[in-house]
Amino acid sequence: MNKSVNIATIFPKHLFWDMDYSKLNLSKDKSIIIPRALFATTPETFETDILKLEALYSAKDIVKYLKLTTENISNKVCISVAKRYNVKPFLRFSL
Repeated sequence: MNKSVNIATIFPKHLFWDMDYSKLNLSKDKSIIIPRALFATTPETFETDILKLEALYSAKDIVKYLKLTTENISNKVCISVAKRYNVKPFLRFSL
């Protein structure tokens, strides 16, 4: 895996608005990249967005870092990811 990749060439720059995205490291910054890559996904774009992530990370990493994040990832995204990888559904927010 190429450790130094300009994330803005893969994902929209606005997802990393608060940092220098050109300095993100695929291995060290998984906890930032994975949730941010899915932050703005919609049912229409989910397949494209998840395929981009799968080119960089394993399903295990994607699920792990979505479960651990404090980013505002919608429950719909979490459910879609759980279905895709056939894991127990998980939610970021509950009542």
